[in-house]
Amino acid sequence: MPNDIEATLKAADAALRRRRKLASFRGPLHVGVDLGTAYTVVMVLDGRMQPMAGAYQFAQVVRDGVVVDFIGAIDLLKQLKSQVEAKLGVELTAAASAYPPGVPLAEVQAVRYVLEGAGLACATLIDEPTAANALLNVQNGAVVDVGGGSTGIAVIEDGQVTYTADEPTGGAHFTLVIAGAKGVSFEEAEALKLDPDAQMGLFSTIRPVMEKVATIIQRHLTDRNVQHITLVGGAAAFPRFAEVVTDVTGIPTIVPSRPLFVTPIGIAMNHES
Repeated sequence: MPNDIEATLKAADAALRRRRKLASFRGPLHVGVDLGTAYTVVMVLDGRMQPMAGAYQFAQVVRDGVVVDFIGAIDLLKQLKSQVEAKLGVELTAAASAYPPGVPLAEVQAVRYVLEGAGLACATLIDEPTAANALLNVQNGAVVDVGGGSTGIAVIEDGQVTYTADEPTGGAHFTLVIAGAKGVSFEEAEALKLDPDAQMGLFSTIRPVMEKVATIIQRHLTDRNVQHITLVGGAAAFPRFAEVVTDVTGIPTIVPSRPLFVTPIGIAMNHES
């Protein structure tokens, strides 16, 4: 993974952890909102497309790319918007957002309505893997966004997206399998999934779900001459996921650091301030 991409992801991590108000600044702001099945993320970039501030929170207001709790999604986005505004000292008035490939037009428009309900004009809507590639800049290969509820796939040739697809199965399914195996609640299973000390012990439990995701990827990439895969999305952070995808598909697969932040950054990069 190029050093400049890793530096941007590291800066995003710092921006999301920042609690103090930033010093005054000049220039445009690029704002991205990622309404995910597991996490909703607000990311703000400066005029150089570098992360300045952000906020995110676990919430189940979206399922498989469909907004299932409209009021809850608006309230959550208002809360995150307020947190970011407090860090920046300025009001956010517009943002870009994204959707999984293949989601019906009515559901895509629901994303727009959530932003508008939270006081943000929706400047741009883009599919999630294409958004991720705004940061990754893959010229030939596949970008696979493994979110909470679904896996989105984009095939890229000469820098252009030539094929997209999206199917259910993602990080929430990891959590459900852990909850069933351990006899704990979904919330407790989610905490276990994110605990570095527990992850290696959970690998054999969730490997079948990883293999299902990998099989989905393999099916969509058959006969497409893809030489490498980049996994992004929160679920991609689980250890050895890329190894499983490589084993099943036969295609070398990598995961950038902090893969949860790749798509939100890419969404923000598509917002013309």
